[in-house]
Amino acid sequence: MNILLIEDDDLLAQGVQSALTNDKWSVSLASRAHQALQIIHNQETRPDLIILDLGLPDMDGVDLLHRIKGMQSDGIALPVLVLTARDSIGDKVLGLDSGADDYLTKPFEVEELQARLRVLERRFSPIAIETIRVGSVILDTSRYSLTVDTETYILPRREFALLRTLMESPGRVFSREQLIDRMYEWDEEISSNSVDVHIHNLRKKTGADFIRSIRGVGWLVVK
Repeated sequence: MNILLIEDDDLLAQGVQSALTNDKWSVSLASRAHQALQIIHNQETRPDLIILDLGLPDMDGVDLLHRIKGMQSDGIALPVLVLTARDSIGDKVLGLDSGADDYLTKPFEVEELQARLRVLERRFSPIAIETIRVGSVILDTSRYSLTVDTETYILPRREFALLRTLMESPGRVFSREQLIDRMYEWDEEISSNSVDVHIHNLRKKTGADFIRSIRGVGWLVVK
């Protein structure tokens, strides 16, 4: 997958480019909004996915996001992951309401950025990936169903969102806050023990050892 990183901090841009290139991605850079628009409009250089910083020198990133998403009427539909230091709830809501497909705040871990890119790649791939398998556990993303050995369960929405997050990045530890972000909408009330309850319910289905707790840190799916 070809990625366009729109970021005016050269040091950060080069670091992200290097990290993603060492993984599996092809990454081109643009430090200005107008440079990015030229790349996007050119069919030969058009990326498959965009990582967008909102603090650009020649155009506000939200305005650029609107312009990119407005290209859908011309048949140009590109997923956009916003990568920004704007970390207030209002900024996140504005970014998502403006069409961002994901929103990650700085500072960030490269591993999380890579995981979110893999999610977007699966979501927007021409051939949708409908199942995620880790060992004997299979999650069907089109039916919200979980199969463990010969048993199949239909999962409630929040259990599904939590388990999908963990299974998409097996071996990676997710904190309580990260899992809550994946399970709940912005306007929903959040219970302090909601993650514990959902993990308890999932362990009944997957087996107690599939989701491991790291005390004081979070949870992970064992590879």
